[in-house]
Amino acid sequence: MDSMGVLIDGFGRVREAVHDAVRGLGATELNHRIDEQANSIAWLLWHLTRVQDDHVSEVAGRDQSWTAEGFYDRFGLPLPQDDTGFGHTSEDVASVQVNSAKLLTGYHDAVHAHTISYLESITEADLDVVVDESWSPPVTLGVRLVSVIADDLQHAGQAAFVRGIVLRR
Repeated sequence: MDSMGVLIDGFGRVREAVHDAVRGLGATELNHRIDEQANSIAWLLWHLTRVQDDHVSEVAGRDQSWTAEGFYDRFGLPLPQDDTGFGHTSEDVASVQVNSAKLLTGYHDAVHAHTISYLESITEADLDVVVDESWSPPVTLGVRLVSVIADDLQHAGQAAFVRGIVLRR
């Protein structure tokens, strides 16, 4: 398997984890917070998808699905349009209320489709291109994509953990 195959597989695993985390859950379970400082499943999956949408659309030179495909309006969250969840306070987390798993998976599936399309359009050599010089060392495209997968899987694992607690209540 080449590098693109590995990246496509990694993003596919994120998609599977997102779908698994919400399977059979209603709004009450999606929005449940274990305590006032905890993240809900809805927030975790919204955030991981926002980060993937933001980061991949930036390197792909395309508009984010969040705005271009109307997800910002469909979610109707009381947050700025460019908010991805970084630095959210407990109150910000509480404001991310989602009424259906279908909305979360629909947004994620749209972002996933664009991510895979982008990966299928680039070459191995593109992975070595520097995409962010504000870090030391500068971040290459390959490192950025692996970073997104790692962050997404961490949050998907947190959502699975919360799911286990919610289903045992």
